[in-house]
Amino acid sequence: MSTQQFTQAPSRRGSSRRWLLDAVDPAVAAALAREARLPLLIAELLAARGASSAEAARAFLAPSLDDLLDPYSMRGMAEAVARIEQAAARHETMLIYGDYDVDGTTATVLLKTAIERLGGTVRFHVPHRLREGYGMQREILESAAADGVRLVISVDTGIRAFAAAEAAAELGLDLIVTDHHLPEDGTGIPRALAVLNPNQPGCEYACKYLCGAGVAFKLSQALLEKQDRTLARTKILPSFLKMLAIATVADAVPLLGENRTIVSIGLAELRRPVNAGLRALLTEAKLDPARKAITATDVAFRLAPRINAAGRMDIASEVVELFTTRDPQRARDLAAKLEQLNQDRRATEAAILERILERLAEPHFAEARCIVMDGEGWHRGVLGILASRILDQTGKPALVISHEDGEAHGSGRSITGYHLLEALESCHDLFTKFGGHAHAVGFSMPSERVPELRARLVEHAAERITEQDLGGPLVCHAELALDHITAAAFSWLRRLEPFGMGNEEPVFVARKVRLAGPVRTMKEKHVRLSLSHGPRGVRISALGWHWAERVAALGIQEDDLLNIAYRLRENEHPEYGGLELEIVDLQPADSE
Repeated sequence: MSTQQFTQAPSRRGSSRRWLLDAVDPAVAAALAREARLPLLIAELLAARGASSAEAARAFLAPSLDDLLDPYSMRGMAEAVARIEQAAARHETMLIYGDYDVDGTTATVLLKTAIERLGGTVRFHVPHRLREGYGMQREILESAAADGVRLVISVDTGIRAFAAAEAAAELGLDLIVTDHHLPEDGTGIPRALAVLNPNQPGCEYACKYLCGAGVAFKLSQALLEKQDRTLARTKILPSFLKMLAIATVADAVPLLGENRTIVSIGLAELRRPVNAGLRALLTEAKLDPARKAITATDVAFRLAPRINAAGRMDIASEVVELFTTRDPQRARDLAAKLEQLNQDRRATEAAILERILERLAEPHFAEARCIVMDGEGWHRGVLGILASRILDQTGKPALVISHEDGEAHGSGRSITGYHLLEALESCHDLFTKFGGHAHAVGFSMPSERVPELRARLVEHAAERITEQDLGGPLVCHAELALDHITAAAFSWLRRLEPFGMGNEEPVFVARKVRLAGPVRTMKEKHVRLSLSHGPRGVRISALGWHWAERVAALGIQEDDLLNIAYRLRENEHPEYGGLELEIVDLQPADSE
């Protein structure tokens, strides 16, 4: 698959963004449509997503548990399973060492539940973000060893924990590392009894972009299927996929391959929540799966922030308690606390963001292609969110840093095409510790070295990011004329869900459509347009959120011809519902 550039050039009525149109080999799409008996549009979209055979199309459109990969194809799995089974048989107490975000806490819940089903005895430790920071700490390992623990299993952490691994060996602890973050370049992996990470050297596991909970799930799958494959497949694993779907969406990993299977089945299973904590959390988020199916968007914007709030603002271990308690009242109390913490998080974030937006107007930030923003005493729990806000505002990679008593703690987010972890590795000598992946990183360092970090990253980004990269082009996935929009086509499109990173919701292009009425402005911010196209004069409504100002600047008037990039929507209003367009971008057709 390649992209065809369809540039909306500057016109007398304003400038526009570059549009890139997915260019799929017509012969491949036509063959897939015939072989899999698909509409050509769906075949084009599937081929662009790498599903170019009938079997691949089937797996994409109708994922099943049979599509889960063999956990034993992950390097280290056999050794990890054998040691955990041995510990359970000997009644050894095991320690699961987690992380404080959605990924780490759900990973802890999944593996804890799986081991306890084997009859194992498990303790867990989820670090406090502010008091301990990310990763395994020697003091916790020493305490565990003193209490008789002999096996430690990390989840969503550990691939760069060389010091912790050496400490575990000194203390006589066996260590199993389960993680998904990228190993440190050129230094290998920590010394451990087993390391489970699809990104480690020599691992042939096909899905390289599992989240941390996904790796913990594969270990759980291997343990449970070995004990009773039928029970695992019919009851336990589908239940586990509810939690794993939340973690996978929250961690923004590509929703392709096994991740797509996980999220598709997991979201379907969320229609029947049994876990007391999950039910309480859905109630706090005002989601009722009995009335409306839970979507990936619901998870990303309503469930994940509430779970994350615990680790950002308080004690993340309460998330593990929320999802493991059988007491409905305790579950409701914990879910209500997460709701309050999320409100506190939003208020804290808003106060810091106001100061950040004021500073972004400073010339050196406007000129830089990578933003490094720091402040004194900023709450560490919201740094990653603030980095995302800067990225959204500027279209540039962003790192946000908080200074506390001479130590700087930071979090970063990046644009497509700029590998942020590699950027940090170019400055590795500045950090006390750092880690992450292409799009998100975390680090700590002496405060006095932040100016040098800023200078080196600005230089690094200037050499690798072009002006065209900033803000990013608009990737459109197919051309779909208005007179080809049907209820059947929309029904097929729904089968491509869940959408997310790697499986973005399709953006369509329609050219030279006519504005068939005056522009309607709603609440002084939004617009609704009536568009027509084709020999039959097909009409359809288009809604533009926050488009009022831009439409006015373009001077668009009734009967103008427009090129429009849009997503297809269904308005469920009982009186004037039906299919409509959501405007992503538009320009007068004479600017093409």
